[in-house]
Amino acid sequence: MAGRRLPFGRCAGRVPGAPARGRAARRARAYRAADGSRTQTAAGKPGAFRAPVCLSSPVIRNRDATDLDACAAVLAEVHRHSGYPHHWPADPVDWLTPDGLTAAWVAEESGVIVGHAALRGPEISRLYVHPAARGHGIGGLLLRTAHTAALAHGSPPVLEVKSTNLEAVALYERHGWTRTATEEQEWLPGERVVIHRYTAGRPG
Repeated sequence: MAGRRLPFGRCAGRVPGAPARGRAARRARAYRAADGSRTQTAAGKPGAFRAPVCLSSPVIRNRDATDLDACAAVLAEVHRHSGYPHHWPADPVDWLTPDGLTAAWVAEESGVIVGHAALRGPEISRLYVHPAARGHGIGGLLLRTAHTAALAHGSPPVLEVKSTNLEAVALYERHGWTRTATEEQEWLPGERVVIHRYTAGRPG
């Protein structure tokens, strides 16, 4: 079953709805829970979501275009739960494919996408795991995958993280990453955010 994509949350059961057409409809479905509990606010931000409940050995594989809606659905739940990304993007599917993207991966459990990571040059970014799938080593697997790929492209990997994202900070330091700087950045007029910069040690 590993490697086969199923509708997000399939293991929790799904209430069928009317068929939708086109990318916009697929994206709208990606923000709804498999049991119909996801909603969207007028601002386009995700509403409440009940997470998938079945877990198995995680599989990391290259992301393809057909994964993007499911990746956006997981991102929506991460944003609701953990505040990542800091600002919800106007188009989360496009946000997952930034300019200069080198590679991207997804993590699956029981055929359901539960995590994502991307590499842009030497920088690892867009790394997140569904809250219900945390504690199973998926973040570390994604981090090591991106780390190894960066080295294969000839660049020691780097990354940035908000200082308040304590789970991510703990993940990087647990895997031997070294904090090289802490600085305050202005992300919007009048909004200043403290970020840590990290460089990688050996993959592990």
